[in-house]
Amino acid sequence: MDRYETLRAGYDPRTPPTFNFGTDVVDAFAADTARNAAAPALIWCNAAGAERCYSFAEIATLSDRLAAALKRRGVQQGDRVLIMLPRVPAWQIAMVAALKLGAIAIPCVTMLSEKDIAYRLENSGARAVITTQAEIGKFTATAPGTLCIATDPALPPDVPGPRAPAPEGWDALEPMLAEDPGTFLAATVAAEDPALIFYTSGSTGLPKGVTHSARALHAWRGSAEHWLDLGPTDVMFCTADTGWSKAGTAILFGPWSRGATVLFYDGPFDPAYRLDLLTRHGVTVYCAAATELRRLVALDLSQHPLPALRLTVSAGESLNPPVMDAWTAMTGRPVLEAYGLTETLMLVANYRDTGIRAGSMGRPLPGVTLDLITAQGTLAAPGETGQIALRLPSAHLMLGYWQDPERTAKTLQTLDGVTYFLTSDNARADADGYLYYEGRGDDVINSAGYRIGPQEVENALVSHPAVREAAAVPSPDLERGEVVKAFVVLHDGHNGSPDLARALQDFVKSATAPYKYPRRIEFVSDLPKNAVGKIQRRVLRQQELDAAQAPKAPQ
Repeated sequence: MDRYETLRAGYDPRTPPTFNFGTDVVDAFAADTARNAAAPALIWCNAAGAERCYSFAEIATLSDRLAAALKRRGVQQGDRVLIMLPRVPAWQIAMVAALKLGAIAIPCVTMLSEKDIAYRLENSGARAVITTQAEIGKFTATAPGTLCIATDPALPPDVPGPRAPAPEGWDALEPMLAEDPGTFLAATVAAEDPALIFYTSGSTGLPKGVTHSARALHAWRGSAEHWLDLGPTDVMFCTADTGWSKAGTAILFGPWSRGATVLFYDGPFDPAYRLDLLTRHGVTVYCAAATELRRLVALDLSQHPLPALRLTVSAGESLNPPVMDAWTAMTGRPVLEAYGLTETLMLVANYRDTGIRAGSMGRPLPGVTLDLITAQGTLAAPGETGQIALRLPSAHLMLGYWQDPERTAKTLQTLDGVTYFLTSDNARADADGYLYYEGRGDDVINSAGYRIGPQEVENALVSHPAVREAAAVPSPDLERGEVVKAFVVLHDGHNGSPDLARALQDFVKSATAPYKYPRRIEFVSDLPKNAVGKIQRRVLRQQELDAAQAPKAPQ
């Protein structure tokens, strides 16, 4: 039996009947005085040079104070709390406080537009929002009675200093963290109670509210143990944004469930400074998107030996083998890829001290059973492509899409008496169970790890007075894997030009989150459609793939 089989055989998938991450993880480590003396739970720093370390005991105290303050102001168990914060300590404190209260946390990226936020507020019925003072202007659609809290991110929230006063109608976070929590008692949260909502783009319509239970937060420690290989002596640095699900597995729930220290950096990406952070803070496990690693291997890493680093991991987009080989050759450490999605988080991974096969995203995590289902509705044989299907029940799977049981039901399929969750991703497996990604089965665009729904881009474009029709598809890109390309049909009287293309890009940036804008625009006279007039994105997608694979003429 190899190490992989040993891992799976020794894994206990059982979920406790109740689980509150705030008390069962954060408070439990806070009570471990030996652990608190050994290493911090959180190391925060920013581009201005500020730095602050927090022990589990400090996080426990601050989250208790905030949870008690929220409760005094009317937030109850089951209420939704929208948390839109950058990479600042207030994010961890607010997330843990919401979970202690038994509320449902909704982490969001700060790149969201006013329209994006309005949809999330209405769809979730959020009872409270927590954001920075710089982002307050986007929250114009808060319902009457919503508790609005703002923080100044220039300083950690518990550090005294001159701060701008919160505007009218908003409470300041900092005084709330100084309030006496009194006899605050954290909520008892059943395993199947909702605990978290991630909003994620789909191939059609508005973003989906992926709702996870407390049971899932407990299950995600599995990927932190077997993929990230974390323990109490590790320093984990994941560069994902706070609103993405990867932040759950690699910044908050995963690392802290294993007692590891988290490095949290608030600042722009600069390749040389990124390497300096890894060295200066003794990072042992580094999680970065493929786009980031592509930038780093272009540097001379001999000037940055990274003595503490023992493992690099990547997920969200496929890592090109040459980049993986270059990073491994330059650092002497492997890159372990993994596969997951917002509805489940990590399902497949490569593991330390097990065989890694070129191009493979690994094998299922302990406690996860996957099958591949062909287009004919049969189980795929080795080497045959099929849709990745998660066998149920599974502790990793979401409760469903928030207030959308019909869409949730469409993700399930029963085959030979077994119920599966369908991922819409295709793969093939070899005889030893290694999985090889074969692309999306729907139209979602994956650019540098960001999931972008084509209809969101199209809706923004067609609201411009010059645009009659638009179709958004993925276009292969060496740096980002894929970028958004829009094929645009203009109204009569308008002509395509580079100036108009730039104007449309700026228009989309103002209408939705800026990362969704089309980096490439092609003006066309018409779009391919089927017999009933539906735009055939797959034709345009294949056109882009064919163009990328065509031999290039010599320059």
